[in-house]
Amino acid sequence: MEPRPLHRRTLLLAALLGGAAPALSGCISSLQAFNALAPKDGAGERIAQGLAYGDHTRHRLDLYAPRERHGPAPVVVFFYGGSWRSGDRGEYAFVGRALAANGFVVAIPDYRLVPEARFPAFLEDCAAAVRWTQTNIAAHGGDGARVALMGHSAGAYNAIMLALSRRWLDGAGANPVRGAVGLSGPYDFLPLDVPATRAAFGDAPELELTQPVRFARGDAAPIFLAWGAEDDLVGRRNIESLTRAQREAGGPVESRIYPDLDHAGTLLALSVPFRGRAPVLADAIDFLRRVAA
Repeated sequence: MEPRPLHRRTLLLAALLGGAAPALSGCISSLQAFNALAPKDGAGERIAQGLAYGDHTRHRLDLYAPRERHGPAPVVVFFYGGSWRSGDRGEYAFVGRALAANGFVVAIPDYRLVPEARFPAFLEDCAAAVRWTQTNIAAHGGDGARVALMGHSAGAYNAIMLALSRRWLDGAGANPVRGAVGLSGPYDFLPLDVPATRAAFGDAPELELTQPVRFARGDAAPIFLAWGAEDDLVGRRNIESLTRAQREAGGPVESRIYPDLDHAGTLLALSVPFRGRAPVLADAIDFLRRVAA
């Protein structure tokens, strides 16, 4: 079968994203432009913007939902990446609408960033956003008892850390989550050998306690880990070591490596223009539906 020619807009998007991210978190060049230009899923919509989940100016989140809702929907809290030093929830509407189009109410929070905040402040913020979502999402069509987490890169670290270590959700007064999806996340990255990790974690008194792999446990919520084989920012060691640790602990874990994706690719594959490159969205949705059932 002859491949379909690329649409002109898709070519423009590819050009905008031509030089991918120069940091561990995979912050993507021109992501704001990409989000503005990329066609989005019409079956999902943003239903709230800038809702406060705390007192800081970064404690704000946006909500997305299916255009057609039939009873309380399962919920996903999505954490974006950016080396724990950059990012804005407004740049991820393509993610919120993609998940919402598949039947989820979606919360995308901002959180405090380096240099203002370092470990564990961003985890505390993400846990607070989860607690707010569990408590308040019913007013927006979601089921607060069926909340799962998802993130890309540094956001995947946040999501998986909250799912594995009891400290953060318990400390925020949040309930356990149903599961977590990590896309291209760093989970086992000692020693701190790049500026991004040194800036975010260098002041931690016990570096071992910053690593998700150290919290593998058999009674954790199910996790799904995805990674692109062309990723030269977050190495294969991260997905393999956490998958192995969870399996040895008897914990539920699924992992998948996509052969033709780089670090940014696992995120961009959630979008309409690049969804055909790999079934990242379909795999994540399948997992999220199962843990929410």
